[in-house]
Amino acid sequence: MRRVDAPAHALAAFAAVLAVALAVAPPGRASEQQPTPAELESELVCPVCESTLDTSNAPIALRMKAHIRERIEQGATKSEIKAELVEQFGSGVLATPQKKGFDLLAWVLPLLGLVVGAAVVGVLAWRWSRAPAEDAGPPVDAAVDPELERRLDRELARFE
Repeated sequence: MRRVDAPAHALAAFAAVLAVALAVAPPGRASEQQPTPAELESELVCPVCESTLDTSNAPIALRMKAHIRERIEQGATKSEIKAELVEQFGSGVLATPQKKGFDLLAWVLPLLGLVVGAAVVGVLAWRWSRAPAEDAGPPVDAAVDPELERRLDRELARFE
């Protein structure tokens, strides 16, 4: 019989690290150097109908698509083409906001909202679980007024 030296959990840990590394790895440089029209058209917005270029048939969108194909044939990079279109139409032509300056708020605020919301829910749940119990009356071992006890006995005796 052959014995395996590496424990199964070490292999699982390696697989998890590899999966995380692949998930957070930046996109390949090939996309930047040799973009496809479909890739750029899904990342840019028509200034007239405000839908992505790949779904728009507005005249300006058709001209933008033709410009993208022409610039790709000339060897322009993805960022160069985007920069030209942003210069011509403004940053509203980008389907996703830039990750710098004021546009960075569009990326940060939703995450901040989630964190604050989760913290509020956590604090409220903690306080709710620690809330004092409603007053259920006197404790079981509390002394009862002797007159009240006699009266209760008389009332109960009537029902027997």
